Amino acid sequence: MRIFGLSISTIIWLVGKRNIVGTRVRQARRIAKPPITQVDLVARLQLLGVVIDQSGLSKIENGQRPVSDIEVVALAKALKVSVAWLLEGTSTPSISQ
Repeated sequence: MRIFGLSISTIIWLVGKRNIVGTRVRQARRIAKPPITQVDLVARLQLLGVVIDQSGLSKIENGQRPVSDIEVVALAKALKVSVAWLLEGTSTPSISQ
């Protein structure tokens, strides 16, 4: 059974999380060439007008902090991935141009 395109096991896993993009943000940072540090990502976000400090980014990646729609769009731009990939995920990120 699937709800909103998510399996029941995924929904159960997400119950303890405050966002669904955190693990993908970390994944995108790490597979970027060269890898993007949290500090680098924070700087990129600031250039886009979104202020999140390193501690806040860490909490996002760990699922401990909610993420607004504006922040999701900025994260996607800063990481050069699609918003859809951050929200839905696939085995590899789709790189946006």
